[in-house]
Amino acid sequence: MKSVFYTVIHFLLALPARLIFRIRTVGRKNEPRRAEGPYILCANHQTVLDIVFLCAALRRQQPHVMAKAELFRVPVLGWLVRKLGAFPVSRGKGDVGAVKHSIQLLKGGRCLGIFPQGTRCPDRDPRDCRIKNGVGMIAAHTGAQILPAHIHVKNYHWKFFRRVTVTFGEPIPFEHFGYDPDAAGEYARISAAIFEEICRLGEESRDA
Repeated sequence: MKSVFYTVIHFLLALPARLIFRIRTVGRKNEPRRAEGPYILCANHQTVLDIVFLCAALRRQQPHVMAKAELFRVPVLGWLVRKLGAFPVSRGKGDVGAVKHSIQLLKGGRCLGIFPQGTRCPDRDPRDCRIKNGVGMIAAHTGAQILPAHIHVKNYHWKFFRRVTVTFGEPIPFEHFGYDPDAAGEYARISAAIFEEICRLGEESRDA
């Protein structure tokens, strides 16, 4: 489901963004349709424009993305990102409200967007970046499928008219992870498995 505001903005700006950033999309057919149920979109996070690249590459659903709380305190920008479906998360602490909102979105059939790294990790290979356990926890509480995505920009640094490749992998059913609610460290294990798939997609796209 897309809001009217997001639909209009996407219609007006997605094509110019694809041209300005020379966005190449691989695996577009893997993006789930709404009838196929809610999903968590997970991608690496290297640049400030990563969500722009993802939204320009997506066609079927509107991602509701966790974004740092500081953005929502900026005049105009805060209003805009909220209207586009983003919601605040306080970094560096357990934000129960953001987690509950994420679960509600998925139970309502929406697409949730998460960067497992939790924050940008600029100018470095994603494999050299630490990840957080939030995506594993939210997936375990909802059973939502995962859509892994990899964003590749040369030297992990964007420039106008520099090629951006967005690769979508096949959706991963939550059952694939073999979640054991009684075992310790399951959120971390699932988060790591998701991020491993994201990194693998990037390596495959560079070798293609």
